[in-house]
Amino acid sequence: MKDVSIYESDSDGLLYDPRVRAAMTRFADSDETLLAFEAGAAVRTANQAVERMRAHGAEGRGVSAGALDLLICLDDSEHGISIGELARAAGVSSRNATGLVDTLESHGLVRRVPDPKDRRSVLAEITPDGRAWMEAFRKPSQLAMRAMFQGFAPEELVVLRDLCLRLAANQHRLAEHLRRTGQQP
Repeated sequence: MKDVSIYESDSDGLLYDPRVRAAMTRFADSDETLLAFEAGAAVRTANQAVERMRAHGAEGRGVSAGALDLLICLDDSEHGISIGELARAAGVSSRNATGLVDTLESHGLVRRVPDPKDRRSVLAEITPDGRAWMEAFRKPSQLAMRAMFQGFAPEELVVLRDLCLRLAANQHRLAEHLRRTGQQP
């Protein structure tokens, strides 16, 4: 876990990680590139903090963070969802989603049902126990997110959301470009 006590403030009073700055200086060819490297490291650190909080909450209730992602998708659906769709929604492989559904099924939170549109396929569907699990998880999740984002103004959260999604969109465009051109990053 990152030691937050090592963060320092720059001349504008904004936090930075001096260890990251020192390490990234060797990679950067300009101050602007250094800022991009530092921002990337800060995004990774923040993502790890949020994921640790999610994992702690989910695992404390007997479910992995990956299984939680599937339960969230299923809880939002009135009908079952195919394993492939769950995999895409959770950003995991179909094989991984199958294993997560197996685990959720063994806990009685999810069941497999026939796909009414295709007799050869099955859908994963949240059970009443799964919905009860999600309802019990809702309040602690709200409290955890409030604690994680304590001190952030609503306007800052909107900007943070926008910046993160713009970063993700840029990465997606870059990945598509590299895929089309056959280049390595």
